[in-house]
Amino acid sequence: MVKKIFKFGGASVKDADAVRNLADIVSQHKNEDIMLVVSAMGKTTNMLEKALANFREHDGNLGMEALHEVIAFHDGIINGLFGEDANSEFGENIAGLFIELWEKLQKTEDPYDYQYDQTVCYGELISTSIIQEYLSKCDIPARWLDARKYVIAEDDTHYRAANPDWDETRLRISKLNDEHIRGIVCLTQGFIGGTADGKHSVTLGREGSDFTAAIFANCLDAEEVTIWKDVDGLLNADPKRFADTVQLPHIPYSEAIELAFYGASIIHPKTIKPLQNKGITLKVQSFLHPDHEPTVIDGNHRKNDESVPSFIVKDNQTLVSISPRDYSFMDERNLKTIFAVCTDLNIHANMIQTSALMLSFCFDSDKAKLRQLMACLTNDFSVKYNEGLQLFTIRHYQDGLENDFVKGRKILVKQSSRSTLQFVLS
Repeated sequence: MVKKIFKFGGASVKDADAVRNLADIVSQHKNEDIMLVVSAMGKTTNMLEKALANFREHDGNLGMEALHEVIAFHDGIINGLFGEDANSEFGENIAGLFIELWEKLQKTEDPYDYQYDQTVCYGELISTSIIQEYLSKCDIPARWLDARKYVIAEDDTHYRAANPDWDETRLRISKLNDEHIRGIVCLTQGFIGGTADGKHSVTLGREGSDFTAAIFANCLDAEEVTIWKDVDGLLNADPKRFADTVQLPHIPYSEAIELAFYGASIIHPKTIKPLQNKGITLKVQSFLHPDHEPTVIDGNHRKNDESVPSFIVKDNQTLVSISPRDYSFMDERNLKTIFAVCTDLNIHANMIQTSALMLSFCFDSDKAKLRQLMACLTNDFSVKYNEGLQLFTIRHYQDGLENDFVKGRKILVKQSSRSTLQFVLS
């Protein structure tokens, strides 16, 4: 029976040394009935997005150049791990995956979101194939599982943001407990899934590997999930932006959901609910300092959990302001219309503010979705927008904490509640 789920993101497998570090961590836990959920290596997803864009928007030559960058990146890691000792069958398997990827990149007549999912998923498939081979070299037996056969989408219309069909997904994943052999590590991919008929790949949304780990943990009744990161647990701010950050040693599910909703990049927003439903503990731990105490997220709520302010910054935001053309109120009927369009376009509002005549909201910039949103609404609404903005959020704020960050900057929107202060900044 699988008891622990370890999720390793792209930074934790970005090069040969990182993969060796992963193997060291796994070797210390291989007899604890663990499953590994692993992302694409380094910035592979970004590289695949570039290749896809070049095939679709330019020509095959530019597309092939971008694809060769992906191949060369992985070849470098393979050479760093195996040198001249690489198994020929393993090499043929990796080459086969790249050939499949090349074939799918050429199908530019397909809708973008659909083609995106059929191609970008190869980052995870290649990553986990390399890691399985290296674990075998380290005498750590690992069973490779294709997540597309276990994480099943509820339909085939929501590409790039699929929701799992929980009944079918649970049915398939739960069988792994009966099949699991003690001492053999289960290894699968984060971020990706498949349709029930097995014909199409789907993705769960950017950075969705955390969600994958939660799905497997829920369906396997695991005891805990550990997300291995390059920081010492869950911090109250991004140390690259803010000095004097502190670790949040222990927070409840509810606070983790709030932080994820407002954009804390350490946890995917959908991760907590499947864990909370089964009372599964989530740990955020450093793969650079594995002996450091992790942040623990569970159902226990302590009085000092909310004593530390958290600072969250989301870059590359678009602010949309929408008003009815007939000067009617921004009432429930108009709100329903607007949010139905957002739902259909898979636009997630990171901040919402309403007035008598206007609805304003921020979302992660996406020019294609912005064009679609305006096309759907401009007959009945006036739509204005600003791009290239930042959304700055303080959880458990105290007066004056925002001063240094917002000083001298144009504030487009300011919004506060009892526990949260938000700014949209130019």
